Amino acid sequence: MRRQQRTLSRRQFCALSATAAASVAAVTSCRALAGPGDGRIEARPPAGVKTSVSGRLQLGLNTDRDAILQLPSKAAESLPLLVMLHGATQSADDMFWYLGSVPEEAGVAVLAPNSRGTTWDAIEGAFGAVGGGFGVDVALLNQALERTFQLVAVDPARVLLAGFSDGATYAISLGLINGDFFNRVIGFSAGFVIEGIPHGQPRFFMSHGTHDHILPIERCGRLVAAQLISRGYNVTFREFEGDHEIPADVAREALRWASSSQR
Repeated sequence: MRRQQRTLSRRQFCALSATAAASVAAVTSCRALAGPGDGRIEARPPAGVKTSVSGRLQLGLNTDRDAILQLPSKAAESLPLLVMLHGATQSADDMFWYLGSVPEEAGVAVLAPNSRGTTWDAIEGAFGAVGGGFGVDVALLNQALERTFQLVAVDPARVLLAGFSDGATYAISLGLINGDFFNRVIGFSAGFVIEGIPHGQPRFFMSHGTHDHILPIERCGRLVAAQLISRGYNVTFREFEGDHEIPADVAREALRWASSSQR
């Protein structure tokens, strides 16, 4: 396992929110954490694009913390796209280490952006950072998607949003806000939900290790899954014997779930 999360603060947040977040009203009360931006993704795949790149490449959007795009070696005419968000203190490169060969096996393109700070903007806001909220990171994600859609023929019905740890928290939160675009959302070891105005009815696949020492399953993963189910969302929740990680078989199961699901 690589680059540990900020263990104490994440545990404290889960513990403090466990009781309040158990009800729908409490989840809705978190809306103030969303900050000045609404978290809406505006980029959409245009018609008539042919894939013009291959392999793994930097998109050139930021010299310090860029977004990375990786295509499978056998690219179909129209590809599913997995947008994968990293955890706190991590980077886009780490997400390819976590996923390994799974995207290649599944024939899925992967877009991995970097957050501007040590974690995603709205999560910084949830912990009291000045200027936190859905803002600069959503803007960069929009740019990364627009650039990807110029380079790759992406199936608009198969644009998937996923993340690990803080990235899972951010993915689930953005997935709720953009469920009319990301109709499938994957959260590996999520911590909590940052509320916004929901759109659409996305489906969720969540996984969590039963021995997670950073984001304990009973106060984080299980609680988030219960919140989503109580609000009427379809949730597949996969518990596994393990720690704060993405086992290869769980990643494969998640991508099989995403590729086999229809609107």
